[in-house]
Amino acid sequence: MLDIKVAPRYAKSLLDLGIEQNTLEELFSDMNLISLVCKENPELILLLKSPIVRSDKKESILKEVFFNSLSLTSTTFITLILKKKREAILYSIAESFIGLYKNYHNIKTAKVTTAIALTEVQKEKLVSLLEKSENATIELNEIVNPEIIGGMILRVDDRQIDESIRRKLNNLEMEFDDNPYVREY
Repeated sequence: MLDIKVAPRYAKSLLDLGIEQNTLEELFSDMNLISLVCKENPELILLLKSPIVRSDKKESILKEVFFNSLSLTSTTFITLILKKKREAILYSIAESFIGLYKNYHNIKTAKVTTAIALTEVQKEKLVSLLEKSENATIELNEIVNPEIIGGMILRVDDRQIDESIRRKLNNLEMEFDDNPYVREY
């Protein structure tokens, strides 16, 4: 619960600081790095949330892992987070910052699921169409899932278009199940 309320506030403050100091791009790069490291190492998130591990140990681990790779603003921010005993929400802050940065720059993420991988030409065409319709820069995430058989599932924000063969077969099956015609013998 703490993550949901507090993390976006810290992220917003960091975004505002980046805009003010003209360091927004390097902060975005730093938060991406923190997010990536945390995603690849869920043990780090557990360690930061653990009440058993002492704060000085958490600080030394964060310094060892991140401080050589991050900008001065980010390291100062992490030091502030540590002083405020908010290291447990570092990952959530990074994720919130990335979302705020994308919103600030009008970048939307589109997720496309297909049965086979899209070619580069298909990706470019899809991105171009989405950028026109959404009036935003589109970041495309591709997922290959052979279970959809064919077609694609496209998700942008909270909207989804499911044009998969699997869905069409399921709809057809439901139509046959609901068939009012009962054969008499």
